Amino acid sequence: MKKGIYTALYFAVCLLIITGIVSIGYASEKMSHGQTIIEAIRITQPLDFCGEPVPLDDPDVKERLEREMLVSLDNSDDIILWLKRAKRYFPLIERALKENGLPNDLKYITIAESSLRPLAFSHKGASGPWQFIPSTGTRYGLIIDNDIDERRNIYKSTPAAARYLRNLYSMFASWTLAAAAYNMGETGLRTEMTMQRMDNYYKLYLNSETSRYVFRILAAKIIISNPGKFGYVLSKEDYYLERPYDTVEISNSRSVPLYIIAQAANTYFKIIKDLNPEIMHYHLPAGFHRISIPQGAADGFYQRYEKFLMNEMP
Repeated sequence: MKKGIYTALYFAVCLLIITGIVSIGYASEKMSHGQTIIEAIRITQPLDFCGEPVPLDDPDVKERLEREMLVSLDNSDDIILWLKRAKRYFPLIERALKENGLPNDLKYITIAESSLRPLAFSHKGASGPWQFIPSTGTRYGLIIDNDIDERRNIYKSTPAAARYLRNLYSMFASWTLAAAAYNMGETGLRTEMTMQRMDNYYKLYLNSETSRYVFRILAAKIIISNPGKFGYVLSKEDYYLERPYDTVEISNSRSVPLYIIAQAANTYFKIIKDLNPEIMHYHLPAGFHRISIPQGAADGFYQRYEKFLMNEMP
C-alpha cells in the first residue's frame, strides 16, 4: 500500500516538473519580481567603481563580473549578513572616507575582504574588517602586539585603511588599480604593470585572487545597492545597528583583569570584549588605553573602577 502511494507521488511530482508548474535548477531559480537569476545578473546600466567606468562592452570583463555575481548570489546567508552588518558599520566607514576625501565605493572593500567581520583572520596573517597584514597595519599607526591588535577594531582600523588607500591612489592614479594594490601589495602590482607594459587593471594578467578582487567588490556594490532586485527585502527590525558606547581612559602600571573593567562599567566581560575586539586576552596590559564601555556607564566609572581595583588587586 505504502509503495503504491510513494510511486503515485513520484509520478505526480515528475508531471508537475514536466508541465512547468514546479521548476528546478539553478538557472530557473526565481529572484524578485519573478525574474530568474540569469536575468538578475544581466548588467544593462552603466557601472563604475569610484567614478571609473567598468568596460562592460569587453566580453572578458562581462564574464568575470557575472562569475562573481553568481558566486555571491549562491551564498544567500552571506548576503543577508552583509546587509545586516552594513547598517551597523557602513555609516562610520562612510564618515571616515568622506573626512579623507575618498570615494564612497571604497566601503565595499570590507565586504570583499572580511564580510565586515571584526575578528576575520587569514592564513596569511591578515586580520580585522580591512584585513591588514601586520607590516602594513604598523606602518599606518595601528598597535599590533601580543596583547593588543587594533586591526580588529573597525573604529581604529578604518582611518588607517583610508590613509593607505589615499596613498595607493597617489601611486597609481586609479582607484581600480589602488584596490588591486590593496589586495596584492603595491610592489607586486607595479612589477606586473612593468613586466606587462600595461596600466589597466581589466587588461592585466594577475594572480587568481587579485584578478577576481575588483569584481568581487563590484558584485557587493551591485547587490547591496539594490538588494530588493535580488529578492532580499529586510525590515527595519532586521538590521544590526551601531552599538552606542562611551569612551574612558585608563592608565595602569600593571595588567588589569577585564572583568574588573566590566564590573566598573556595570556590564560583563563579553560586552567589554565585543566593544574592544583589539584586546586579545583576559587582561588589559599595562599602559595608557582608551576603552569603549556601554553608553551611560561612564558616569561614576572611575570611582567604581578604583573600588573594584583595590578590592581585587590590593
